[in-house]
Amino acid sequence: MTLPGNLRGAALMAGAALLFAYEALMIRWLTARGIPLSTQLLFRCLGQVVWVAPALLAAGPGVLRTARPALHALRGVCSLLTWGLYYVSLTLLDLATATVLSFTNVMFTTLLAGPVLRERVGAARWAGTLVGLAGIAAMLRPWEGTGAGTSLPGVAVALGAAATWCGITLSSRVLTRSEGTLTIIGWVGIITSIGTLPLALWQWRPLGGVDLAGLALLGLVTPGILWLTTEAFRAGEASAVAPFQYLRLPVLAGAGWLLYAEAPDGMAWAGAAVVLAGAVLVSVAEARRR
Repeated sequence: MTLPGNLRGAALMAGAALLFAYEALMIRWLTARGIPLSTQLLFRCLGQVVWVAPALLAAGPGVLRTARPALHALRGVCSLLTWGLYYVSLTLLDLATATVLSFTNVMFTTLLAGPVLRERVGAARWAGTLVGLAGIAAMLRPWEGTGAGTSLPGVAVALGAAATWCGITLSSRVLTRSEGTLTIIGWVGIITSIGTLPLALWQWRPLGGVDLAGLALLGLVTPGILWLTTEAFRAGEASAVAPFQYLRLPVLAGAGWLLYAEAPDGMAWAGAAVVLAGAVLVSVAEARRR
């Protein structure tokens, strides 16, 4: 039996959220085993290349031909910075806080969509952005000087990842006006792999069979996030599907509590709920606009 469009889209987006959660837990586990983050990032980038390699080989080298190499390079650099900073944030913050702060990328996108893309930003998107920023303040509580019990460097890294994620979103919107999906994905896979390689080689350490298996799973499974997200929006209405991407918050919060005894306090959870509400509001408004 075929599921209705919105229900199928929601299921696919929920699957993407679970893969996001899986990725975060793998990063924690691999880091605890002493594997450098640069090695983990390299395997993730190579995994993305492996996913698109059959299509690239079938289409031929001409599929990488582009009139916008600088913009592809910018998107690749933003991708590399985003995932690198995000991985670091998972080692400095509790899983729930790192996840909530990653949601702020939609708010950074709203702030820049007008001046960069000349998009008209509606009242709902602005409201969601302001709500989200208020939620961040509630989580970090700068007036107490403690910042939700988290490290300020960790918060800075997490917000940096969200800001560069915004760079991915904005550059992708420009590229999709003239470039094919395979061209965009092919370029970002190549650029991120080449960009990660020097640091990964410098920090390389011998890997055992379990380490290699974990890295292979990280590299080969996590690119499915993009596939599931794309298919979710293809199957259902964007406004109905988009909120399900935030399912990874309760999953990771529960995992952090069970596996690492991480328990943010009441004020932190209240701020997280406000950030989540703002992110959902922006996402739904953006989906309806499209």
